[in-house]
This record gives sequence, C-alpha cells and structure tokens, in this order.
Amino acid sequence: MNRSLPLLRALSPTPGLSGPELLAELQTFGVRWTDDAGPGLARRGGAGPSDHKAISLGNQTIMVPIFTHAAGRSPYSARVQGDGTRGVLERDGVAVHEISFPVAPRFYSMRTEDGIPYWKIARLHARDVLATTVLQTCARYGNKSTSCQFCGIGQSLAAKQTIAEKTPDQLAEVAHAAVMLDGVRHVVMTTGTPRTPDRGAAVLSACARAIRARVAVPIQGQCEPPADFAWFERLRQSGIDSLGMHLEAVTDVVRARIMPGKAEVPLHAYFDAFEAAVRVFGWGQVSTYILAGLGDSAESIMTVSEQLVALGVYPFVVPFVPIAGTPLEHHPGPDAAFMNDLLDGVARLLARAGMSSGDIKAGCGRCGACSGLQARETRAQSESRPSSPSLASRGPHA
Repeated sequence: MNRSLPLLRALSPTPGLSGPELLAELQTFGVRWTDDAGPGLARRGGAGPSDHKAISLGNQTIMVPIFTHAAGRSPYSARVQGDGTRGVLERDGVAVHEISFPVAPRFYSMRTEDGIPYWKIARLHARDVLATTVLQTCARYGNKSTSCQFCGIGQSLAAKQTIAEKTPDQLAEVAHAAVMLDGVRHVVMTTGTPRTPDRGAAVLSACARAIRARVAVPIQGQCEPPADFAWFERLRQSGIDSLGMHLEAVTDVVRARIMPGKAEVPLHAYFDAFEAAVRVFGWGQVSTYILAGLGDSAESIMTVSEQLVALGVYPFVVPFVPIAGTPLEHHPGPDAAFMNDLLDGVARLLARAGMSSGDIKAGCGRCGACSGLQARETRAQSESRPSSPSLASRGPHA
C-alpha cells in the first residue's frame, strides 16, 4: 500500500523563507507539540537521530525535534486538527503551513510467534522506510572514556521499547509485513559496535540475507569500518545495496572530545574504508553521516565533504539534535543560518559532481528526512551543469 500525501499549501509563509529555509528552521528550532492527545507516532531515545516526529509539508516529509529542550522554546508549534493526521504549523501563533503526519503502520499491530511486537524489532521512519538497530548494545556505550556523547542507543532498550538483538528471522518477518502491508520501499539496518573485528558487518550480512530471501526490498547496512575490507563484498553478496559508515564529526579535536572511543579509529582509516567500499558498492552508494553543530566549522565540513564526493561518497550532512538524557542534551544545536549556508554549499558540491540522493538505492541519504539537504539538491542542480564521472570511476557495481 503506497500512501499518497495530499498537496498541502502554505498559508502565510514566513517572510523571506523558501521551502528549504523553512525546513532548516524546523529542524534547528524544533516544534512545540501542544495537543493534549500526545504526539502519536514519534520516537524517543535509541540509536541515530531521535526525539523527533515525522511531519509532512506537501510531498516533503522531514523528521522534526519535538522532545528536545530547544523544541520547548521554539517559535513553531503544531496545531493538530480532526483525526490527528493533519494540522497547521504556526510560528508565534500565526498559521504558516498546512501539515500532515504519517499514521501508525499496520505492521505495528502484529507480533512474532514468540510474542514480540513488530514495532520492537523495527520502526517506520519518515513515510516509507523501515529502520532497525540490529544490536541495541555497543562496546563503547556507557563508558565516559569511550562513548559517543550524543548517542542514546541504550535508552530505548532500558525503556523496554526494543529488544537487545534482532535475529535474521525476526527482521525478515517484519520486513515482509512492512512491505506488503504498508508500502515500505527500503530498509535501513544500523547496529551498535560489537567487540569483534568485523564491527557488526557479520550480523548485518546475516540479517540482509534473511530479508532478501523473504522480500525484494533495497537495504542499506550501517557499521564502523571492519578490520578486513573483504567484508564489503560479503555484505554486497548478502543483499545489502548501499553502505553507511558514519564520521559524525570531521576534525580530530571534535572527535576526541565528543566521541573518544570512535576517535581511536583515525580519519585516514575511514577514508581507506570509503575508497574500498566504493569499489564494491559503486559510486554514490556509500554514504556517511556528518552531524553539523558538534563543534566542527562549516569550512571543515565543506572540506571533508569535497574529499568524500571526490571518492564517490555521499556526505549526508544533518543538524545535530541533542537527545534528552545524553551528556549532550543541553548542547546547543546549530542555528538555521549556519545550516542554510552549509547545506547550500554541500548541495552545490553534489550538483557539480552529478551525485544525487535520488540515485542512492537505500538508506538515510535516499530518505533525506533528517536533513534539508535533499530539498536543496534540485535547486543546486538547476544552477550547475553536472559533470558526472566516467563509468570506470563509479566502480563495477554502480
């Protein structure tokens, strides 16, 4: 079942703000949720970006912080209407845009044979993405000397909102239901980092193989660079179409301060892994998360993004969202002006290289809901004549 969203209209656009700039404000300020019935389909804690809710403005669905401290002070609020599937976005009490909200998918009402709710195994993200954290534990988590200070991977487990490890059979069962019942179009599998040299590639491979045996759906796997790059070919053969290996921060000083354990894997090791992975998955099918607002300058992020694009890696730049209960819950996020300039610059890099989120087979970059980058790509492409690299440079599996 494919959900077709209504074309929603701007009511009283904020002066001077185009669509992408409005998205930047929503993702940096957040939105105050004032409906007494609660936020409905939303997410607190866990791995990756969280403390947010999917909100659709026309055909664009984005993840917007609603549980953060900043969201409680935001000039933006959501006034929910009718049955709770739509409403009005307001800024300082003035209606700005009609909005809608994805409803709980059908597969959320189902359970495995051993009684585990499907939603504890995998979640709907944005409109049509199934996302899961295969290992909900991490060798680095819980130790101040090694943990990533922004991460809440253990929070959802402690709150019994998920299970510690998802098996291949469980994920195949849930993925099949999500595709058949709710029109899910691609799957994202991330994982906490285990104490093994494959860095989680082995469990991702086993799960991808089981999913693809059950249902034909594109899959992105996400893990730290494995010690043996032969894992990239094993991941591809198991059914993973795209790979994410996430830098999060791009300078040594910020990495050491924010993510001390992960910083022990130097940047050059990531770039070696990126180069090897692109040879296997193809140009534009390897991506990395970059969290803007942790302390890296815009210039540093742009420099690294340019290096990544030159290698064939999609730099998915997203605004840092401080998750409640983590050491960085009071860390300020980036302001909208910073994100506007940065995302415009990255979009121009992508346009010049002929790289597009629309060409990614599966994953966060293809979804695009955690950033305003995707919304800027079309504008940048219209301003720049792409100069795509040769097929040889794109690797054998492009």
